[in-house]
Amino acid sequence: MSDSTTPAASTSGHHHHRGRRLRNFILPNGREVHIALSPEEADSLRQRLNAVRKDQPFDLVINGSPEHLEALKKAHSHHQSRREALREKHGEAYDEFENVRSELEALGNELHMLTDHAVSLDANFSKYGYSAHLRTYDEGGSTPGSSASSISGFHDSDHEKKDWEKEKSNGRVMKIYKKPTVRQYFHKGLLWRASETTEVASFELFVDLLYVGILAINGDHASEDPTGYELLRFTITFIMSWKIWTDMSLIVSWFETDDIIQRISVLFIMSCLLGLTTNMLDAFEHTYTQLVAFYLAARLFMGAYYFILIFLIPMIRGMMIASVIMTVIPSALWIGTIYLEMPVRLALIWVTIAIDLSGSMLIIFLFRMGKQISTRLGAWVDRVFEFYPATNIEHKTERTNAFVTLVFGYSVVAIIYQSAADFGLNSFFGKAVLGLIQAFCFNWIYFELDGADLFSHAIRRNVSSALIWGAVHLPFIMSYVLGAAALSKLVVAHDCPNADEHDLTEFYAHKSEGEIPMGLRWFYCAGLGIALFCMGIISLCHIHKDPPRGMRLRKTFRMANRFGVSVILFALPTAHDLNSLQLISIVTGLLVWVLLLELWGVSCPEDSFFGQNRQCKYTARCKISKKDLESRVKGGEVIKVEELSEKGEKGMYELS
Repeated sequence: MSDSTTPAASTSGHHHHRGRRLRNFILPNGREVHIALSPEEADSLRQRLNAVRKDQPFDLVINGSPEHLEALKKAHSHHQSRREALREKHGEAYDEFENVRSELEALGNELHMLTDHAVSLDANFSKYGYSAHLRTYDEGGSTPGSSASSISGFHDSDHEKKDWEKEKSNGRVMKIYKKPTVRQYFHKGLLWRASETTEVASFELFVDLLYVGILAINGDHASEDPTGYELLRFTITFIMSWKIWTDMSLIVSWFETDDIIQRISVLFIMSCLLGLTTNMLDAFEHTYTQLVAFYLAARLFMGAYYFILIFLIPMIRGMMIASVIMTVIPSALWIGTIYLEMPVRLALIWVTIAIDLSGSMLIIFLFRMGKQISTRLGAWVDRVFEFYPATNIEHKTERTNAFVTLVFGYSVVAIIYQSAADFGLNSFFGKAVLGLIQAFCFNWIYFELDGADLFSHAIRRNVSSALIWGAVHLPFIMSYVLGAAALSKLVVAHDCPNADEHDLTEFYAHKSEGEIPMGLRWFYCAGLGIALFCMGIISLCHIHKDPPRGMRLRKTFRMANRFGVSVILFALPTAHDLNSLQLISIVTGLLVWVLLLELWGVSCPEDSFFGQNRQCKYTARCKISKKDLESRVKGGEVIKVEELSEKGEKGMYELS
C-alpha cells in the first residue's frame, strides 16, 4: 500500500539513529518515504502529513509491504553509488575513514548485543532453536504516527526513555483498564514479537493451585472405583478443565493488559472452574447440568472477550472472529447434550470435545491449505488473516512446564501415608519409596533429557511438530494422573509380605485392600505406560543438539527402547499373580532402566562418568626455553610473546 503526492526536487532533512526504528527516508529523486506500522496507523499518518506538509512530496508505505521493500532497494542502490564515487574522489583518505567506520560499527553491534533486543533474542535462540523468520520490536512510548496502533510496542526503541518510564511508575501503579495489545503476531510469513521476554504472571501460578485440588479429587475418585465407567467420567471432566486452562493461558500469551479488570476476569474464570470441580464426581448421575453450565460460563466469557477484541484491535479481527465461532459452535452442542439421555449423550459429548480440542488446528489448516484448495480462497485468507496473533514460545513452555511439575507433585503427594507401627520400615514404606523413584525418573526424563539441550524446540521446528507437541500433553498428563492415583492405592495395599493393615492409621487402613482389583492394575500400568509413550512422542517433536564428538546411542534407538518399555507396561496387568510390591518394583525397574539408558546414550563416547578424563593441557609454540617457560608460569609472571628473543628451543610445549 502506498500514497503519493506530486514529485519535487527538494529534499527534506533527515537523519537516522542506530538505536531507533527507521520511520522515514529519502529516495534518490528527493521524495521522502514515511513508514506506517499498520493499515490503521496509515490513515492517521496520511492525514497528519497532508496537514503539516502540504507543499512537500512524500510516499506512505506499510511496513513490510512490497512497496516498502522496493523503496528501500532504490535508496540503498543510490547510496552505494555515492559511496563508490566518494572512494574514487578521495582515495586513501576515504579508505581510512571506512576502516574507522567499520570498527565503530563492529563495536556498536557488540554493544547492541548487550541490549534488550539481542540478549533476549539470543537467549531465545539458545534455548528453543534459531528461526530466520523471527523479528523483535521494542516496547516504549509512541512516536509520530503510532498513536493509533494496536500493536504492543513497535514504537521508539530508546532504552533510556523506556527505563525512565518504568522507573517513574516504580511498579506500584496498576490501572483499572488498559487497552489490550498484541504481544506477538504473524505478518507476511514473519513473526514479530516484543524484545522483552514474556514472563509467567503470579496470578497464572495461582490458577494452577486450583488444579492441585482438581487432580486430587478427580484422580483419587477414579482409583477408588477403577472401572470403565469411572474412567469415562474422569476423562471427560478432566478434558473440560484442561480446555479452560489452555484457553486462559492462550489469552494471556496473546495479549498484554496487566490491569485490574484482567485480574477480576481471571477470578471469575476460576470461580467457574471451582463450580465445575464441585460437580465432577456425580456428573453422570445428578450434576451434569451444573457441570456444563459452569464450563460454558467460563468458555462463553472468554468468547465474549474475543468478540470485544474484534473492535478494539481491528488488525487481528479475522482471527478473533474465528475464535468466537470456534467457541459458540461447541457451546451450542454442549447445551444439546443436557437434553439427551445416556448413552446417546456420550456420542454428542465426544463430537463436541473433538471440536473443542481441534478448533485451533482447523484454523491453522485454513491458513496453510487455503491456496492449495482454491486461489480465491487463498487470496481471501491472506486478506482476512493478514495479521494474526502468535503463541509466545517462552510463555507456552513455561506454563506447560509448571503444569507438568504440578502433576508430578501430585504423584509425590499421593504416595504419602501415615504409619501407626512402632517400627515403620515395612512394605508400605518400601512401596512409597519406589513410587517416589518413579516420579523422580519421570521428572528427570521430561525436564533434563527431553526438554534440555535443544537445537530446535517443537514449537519453533514447524507447525506439525508444534501441534503434536501441544496435543500429546493432554493424554500424557491424564494417563500419568491416573497411574499416580492408582499408585496411591497400591502403596497402602496389604496383599504382600510385611504389610499389616494395622500398621496404618485408621484412615489409611480403611483404604487398604487385601486384593488388588484388575481395574487398578490397568490404571497403574497402562497409565504410566501411556505417559512414557507420550513422553517419547514429545521428545521426537524436538530436534536435540548432536555433540561434536557424537553420542553413544542415537535418539532413534533410545526412543525405540522407551516405546518397547511402554509396551511391556501395557501388558503387565495380565500378570495376575503379581502382588502390589512386585508390581511396583517391576515398574520402577523398567523406568530406571529407561533413565540409565538415556543418560548413557546421550553421552559422548570419549567422556567418563567419573571426574575428568585427563589433565587440562595448553599447547603453543614458544621462542623460549622450556625451563624458563615453566618457571615463569609457575611464578605467575606475564610473558609477552612479542618480546621473546630468537634464543631457546623454539619447540611446542604442553603445560599440564
